[in-house]
Amino acid sequence: MKSNAAQQKIHIEECDGNEMILNLGPSHPAFHGAIRTQIRLDGETIVAAASEIGYLHRCFEKHAEQGNYQQVIPFTDRLNYVSSMMNNVGYCRAVEDLMGINVPERAIFIRVIICELSRIIDHLVCVGTNLVDLGALTNFWYTFNVREMVYDMFEKISGARLTYSYTRIGGLSRDLYDGFMDDLKVVIKETEKAVSDVKGLIYKNRIFLDRTVGVGVVTKEQALDWGFTGPVLRASGVPFDVRKAEPYYFYDTYDFDVPVGEHGDTYDRVAVRMEEIIQSIRIIQQCAARMPQGPIITADPRIKLPDKHEVYGSIEGLMNHFKIVMHGITPPVGEIYSRTEAANGELGYYIISDGTQHPFRVRVRPPCFYFFAAYEHIIKGQMVADAIATLGSLNIVVGECDR
Repeated sequence: MKSNAAQQKIHIEECDGNEMILNLGPSHPAFHGAIRTQIRLDGETIVAAASEIGYLHRCFEKHAEQGNYQQVIPFTDRLNYVSSMMNNVGYCRAVEDLMGINVPERAIFIRVIICELSRIIDHLVCVGTNLVDLGALTNFWYTFNVREMVYDMFEKISGARLTYSYTRIGGLSRDLYDGFMDDLKVVIKETEKAVSDVKGLIYKNRIFLDRTVGVGVVTKEQALDWGFTGPVLRASGVPFDVRKAEPYYFYDTYDFDVPVGEHGDTYDRVAVRMEEIIQSIRIIQQCAARMPQGPIITADPRIKLPDKHEVYGSIEGLMNHFKIVMHGITPPVGEIYSRTEAANGELGYYIISDGTQHPFRVRVRPPCFYFFAAYEHIIKGQMVADAIATLGSLNIVVGECDR
């Protein structure tokens, strides 16, 4: 019995003399990552398509089972490398839920700020590169200039520029640097200006409207059937956001809206992301105004390394330091599924603990995997140029498609 993929490929290759086969990807600049879709064309109209994932295989889930719980954090960075901080936070929150650890409030507030900044830069990259695919290069500079400013802040926080490993189970690796809040105000101001400029360039632009309105339509029913979440789901008219549905990190105390589209087309997916940037700014401003003082790592001795004076001055401190370093974090036997609202949708981690320092099983539920699985169905009946515009609006990050 042949697999569905094999049957689909054979079906695509059954073309008459008026049709042709074309490969989109895996190394085309308009295909955002190492992914490939084989299409069958009648003129410029796509009559059939078959997508293929597997050119970027990092074995995240199996790697996660080899190291200890803290060592998994750098692996999470590489899932969605456009908004790495959110992957760190989602994984650490899952382990914390598994162990019943209370994270200090200051660490929670900082996590919210870095996550919302990550959402902003992820949306800016998505919109900027999508508009480049449509020929609108100027917008790219508006969006990427702001992204670079956020990268500068993250580099000062973590010491890294793209993949950060900033969070720790139980808190953060270090506190904010002096002057962070001043830099944050500048970034917010420049982000608002960039969003306003891009809106002014595209929302009444005839070319942009022709290339996006009614293109790549995903109905509400299709979005739910395909397991979509995040801006793509909300663009189809479903107002689901994990931050509202299952509030965490005090999100229920912040005043922000969930932008929702009507038609589920490429235009709505761009517009929803642009509005979500504004809502993220609102959350950041409220969070910064309420930022408490205090520790940025839990005092739970199962997690926190003792202070140096305890290690050098008491046998208990020395023993606890040795145990954590040599044996690592050892959650109780059990399992947990924890989800957060990442930039592209629901990011969930399912972790099984057997009581040792190594996770018995780690399973990640990334939002982008579902988008690309459905991509071949979305583009059927469209033209090739429309397929490129649709792909950019889905914002598929290939690191998340790793299987």
